[in-house]
Amino acid sequence: MLPPAEAPVTHTGTRIALPVALALLALPLVTAAHHSRPAPYGDHLTVHARVGTGKPDAAPALRTRGPAVEAYDTRSGEPRWTYTREGRHPVTLLTAPGHAFALWSDGLVTDTERAEGHSVRWHRAVPESAPWLRTPAARDGAGVLQPLTPDARMLAVVTPHRIAAYRTADGDLRWVLPARRGCAFAPARSLRRDGALLVAQPCASTTAAWTSQVIAVDDYGRIVPGRTPLGNGDLERGGSGGRSPEN
Repeated sequence: MLPPAEAPVTHTGTRIALPVALALLALPLVTAAHHSRPAPYGDHLTVHARVGTGKPDAAPALRTRGPAVEAYDTRSGEPRWTYTREGRHPVTLLTAPGHAFALWSDGLVTDTERAEGHSVRWHRAVPESAPWLRTPAARDGAGVLQPLTPDARMLAVVTPHRIAAYRTADGDLRWVLPARRGCAFAPARSLRRDGALLVAQPCASTTAAWTSQVIAVDDYGRIVPGRTPLGNGDLERGGSGGRSPEN
């Protein structure tokens, strides 16, 4: 008499356990890959711990320290946050309520949340600016970053080739004014008067009228008689931007 056939052995538990084990082994690798992912634009934003006083903190001041932008407490001098970008250094800074604007050596303009350094709101590349920033004339970035409104809702970035205006809430480009042919803007030679930003625009031609070598702009673009505003009155609602006013 033949012995009874043995029931087939099932490995259901093994089949279930193996994928689970593989997934658990892979989890640290996935986590490591996530943390090793390079930060956009080479950003490194560090918020420093500080002891609360129970009183509202004053807005921090800004300074450059080596390759970093540093926001620090005006009373204690202690840093609140530090912002660096790999392989870059800040050229100049501009502070405004709630904003910390910086121009970097690669021609990038950034806006960091000023009070706590929670985030870098936006990055904007300024075309053709990086080679100019390496010249002695632009070494300190004087006059490149200019507020166009008292509440800093609009920021002008002035370079020899053009003036570009950005809405500071989100970095939206509102208008661009190119320099006249044969002329170039001089960011360091600018001043504010009666709500307007006046910028020198020296020309190579000795016959150029002096009136063409100084231009005035505000948040709507170039100030000229009978101009048509570029629609920036609806800054809070957004709208189309980036149009070039007549030069």
